[in-house]
Amino acid sequence: MGLIVQKYGGTSVSNLDKIKWVAEHVVKTKEQGNQVLVVVSAMAGETDRLVKLCLQVMDPPDERELDVITSSGEQVSSGLLSMTIKSLGHEALSFQGHQIRIITNNAHSKAKIVRIDAERIKDILAKGSIVVVAGFQGVDHDGNVTTLGRGGSDLSAVALAAALDADSCELYKDDVDGIYTTDPAMVPNARKLDKISYEEMLEMASLGSKVLQARAVEFAKKFEVPLHVRPTSKPDSEGTWVVEENEEMSHMENILISGISFDKNQAKITIAQVPDSPGVAANIFTPLGDSGIVVDMIVQNISIEGHTDMTFTVPRTDFKKSIIITEEIAKKLGAKNILSDDKITKISLVGVGMKTHSGVATTMFKALAKEGINIMMISTSEIKISCVIEEKYTELAVRTLHDAFELGEEK
Repeated sequence: MGLIVQKYGGTSVSNLDKIKWVAEHVVKTKEQGNQVLVVVSAMAGETDRLVKLCLQVMDPPDERELDVITSSGEQVSSGLLSMTIKSLGHEALSFQGHQIRIITNNAHSKAKIVRIDAERIKDILAKGSIVVVAGFQGVDHDGNVTTLGRGGSDLSAVALAAALDADSCELYKDDVDGIYTTDPAMVPNARKLDKISYEEMLEMASLGSKVLQARAVEFAKKFEVPLHVRPTSKPDSEGTWVVEENEEMSHMENILISGISFDKNQAKITIAQVPDSPGVAANIFTPLGDSGIVVDMIVQNISIEGHTDMTFTVPRTDFKKSIIITEEIAKKLGAKNILSDDKITKISLVGVGMKTHSGVATTMFKALAKEGINIMMISTSEIKISCVIEEKYTELAVRTLHDAFELGEEK
């Protein structure tokens, strides 16, 4: 058999009955002759509860102390799972990020993994024990607790699988049984994919799909870790494999679009009539980048009388912070004013079929126009097309495009 890393999300360990269910499947995997390492998230709702407590004390909260507090949720769930496995007659040990030395940088709340000291884990696994690791967390070079951002337990699992050269990394979800062409809660006939390439999944995750964290997929692609997204309720059933694109993945040849993602966590800012001169873009986006704000789509209008408009999108969670910084930039540049809108959605089509087929953009634009949906911004890459639209049209746009590209289950 081999070494298997399993990750269970918050809803999968939300109460003691579910934790026992998880423990029984972990034990079954071990009894099949595998070495097993388990990564767990905090119990469902716990991280949100802890964040709310912090906000009642300090808004915005101190980032170092926020990491100390929010990381405690995973400590509880990892300990409970380890105890439950022991109650079933198997040896298990739980560890926090600092104990197994998941070393990160010091970017609190969105830390990046620098390295993992995996020798201790290898020794414990070799002795036959099941290892349970608290996801979402690490430690910087100064010994401070850090967290990896929302969905960070996926990244913990993938990084550990890479460090241990695991045979596979199984990501168990309680609300889905795999990866679909779009959100099945919004489009009932969305189709479950058997396989999807790292490249496509990375685009979908970064564009709003909440099944997997984008950084986790990026890590898996870099270190060629096979990912298997499976349902916690039916842990032995096949879900969706995320792997390197290959000839066997026939759906990639026959299907133009693999999925549709949407992201409501978007806001649009326009700096009107800034001088159209060298260095202006750098003067605008450097302060935003230095503040840790990720700028996504950028559109610059045609220069008129030496001035231009610069429009860009940022995460809605960084909207207020971005406005403050942008206002300071606008004053320095002598811009006319600032326009903003935090009620937008980014809709994206993703598919490796775009590499060799034309007409995707035309079909997309015609379908949206037929429904009277205005496009504010457009961005493209080799395997995706994104449009910014009004948030109120999100569901209509997703369903319309899903039908336009015939992505649903065959009737």
